[in-house]
Amino acid sequence: MDTLTQSGPASLTVHIVREPEALDLPLPQYATAGSAGMDLCAAIDGEIIIEAGGRALISTGIRMALPDGFEAQVRPRSGLAVRHGITVLNSPGTIDADYRGVIQVPLINLGQEPVTVRRGDRIAQMIVAPVVKVAWIEAVAPLPATTRSDGGFGHTGVRP
Repeated sequence: MDTLTQSGPASLTVHIVREPEALDLPLPQYATAGSAGMDLCAAIDGEIIIEAGGRALISTGIRMALPDGFEAQVRPRSGLAVRHGITVLNSPGTIDADYRGVIQVPLINLGQEPVTVRRGDRIAQMIVAPVVKVAWIEAVAPLPATTRSDGGFGHTGVRP
């Protein structure tokens, strides 16, 4: 069996600025050596209660300058989703390389009980990834055929 090997993880240097409300909070960081996403913390005063079915825009208090050719994806944290029904409303949210504003996370409570978000809580995770730019070629003939063809939702079934 072939295995994929890599000499080590790819790395990228990104400039980041903490707003005054986030000076005492950790920068986004990986929880474990194998984590793909970095935890984002709530840079809020006190606490915000998100009622069942409610939503809130939570500031992280950080700005960053991603290099051209990269994006940051903001995704839910699985523990918050499973335990409380909290997820990122526009998941995954995209932070473009040319955005320089404060990163904010729109959370929604899909659970049945109110959830309290407190200062410093890990509210989402962020993954930085390369972006491929597309150059469209409008087809003048039919697209190349595949086994799937135009089979859509549920086309492959739910069982093997």
